[in-house]
Amino acid sequence: MNLTPDSKVLIQGNAASQALIHAVLNMKAYGTNIVACVSPSQGGGYLQDIPIFDLVEQAQVKVGPVETSIIWVNPYQVLDAALEAIEAGVRQLLIITKGMPPLDMVRLIRKAEVAETIVIGPNCAGIIIPNQLLWGVHPGEFYTPGSIGLIGRGSRLTYEIAFQLTQAKLGQSIGVSIGSDLMIGSSFIPWLQILDEDDQTDVIVLVGEVSGHGEEEAASYIAETIDKPVIAYIAGLHLPNSQAMGHSCTLATSKLIAQTMCPPTIDSKISAFKQAKIPLADRPSKIPALVKKCLKNK
Repeated sequence: MNLTPDSKVLIQGNAASQALIHAVLNMKAYGTNIVACVSPSQGGGYLQDIPIFDLVEQAQVKVGPVETSIIWVNPYQVLDAALEAIEAGVRQLLIITKGMPPLDMVRLIRKAEVAETIVIGPNCAGIIIPNQLLWGVHPGEFYTPGSIGLIGRGSRLTYEIAFQLTQAKLGQSIGVSIGSDLMIGSSFIPWLQILDEDDQTDVIVLVGEVSGHGEEEAASYIAETIDKPVIAYIAGLHLPNSQAMGHSCTLATSKLIAQTMCPPTIDSKISAFKQAKIPLADRPSKIPALVKKCLKNK
């Protein structure tokens, strides 16, 4: 994945949305190279001095090829927006929108695989490299440059832990929120590989959730492949076992579907990380101490 500050970024979303305007202001202040906004029926105007176009193709004619699109549209419009970006040659998609229909996500994943397009999200905060790059809604003031790679599913919890690390004078090499909807495009595994090969990263912090199975796969991958020390935290350790809870279950429209697709697997997740001999924090405040211990032992 191309993560460079000068990479051209496209925004797909409602240019009249106050949330989007606020996010764009934050990204611009952080130095993100936002070259265009695509908002159908609003073309010809400007969003914080950024030209607005009706179509991605029109934007590319004016600003040249764009590598990354940040998508923040209605959940039922995400598939169309993403497919439009892929057809225009955009190969990195970050979907901030939450609640994207699962079947739409299935179609997008299939298309993205064929087109060799990276999809992060939906329901993610995006990516931040402290003092260099902000793609998404991470609060930049929570992060500081350093050597801790942070990968999380949820948004707020990811940058809450970043703030805990910052307060402990443990800077971050990168913060990635991969998304917490029922289906997401990018799992923990490719990011673990990226950070394991990254010269700026000394320790990896993985932040998971109760629902889904990505954490178990990540634990197995870490044990078999990753050379750098990894610290893990699973949100929801003390939730009742009889309830299917967490961000990934918000799309389930019936209890039966929730129990079928998001079974409570907290015990198996804990077991997977213990078997992989990965230090597991029982609360976010314990993560900095575990990270310092890993750094000391390097």
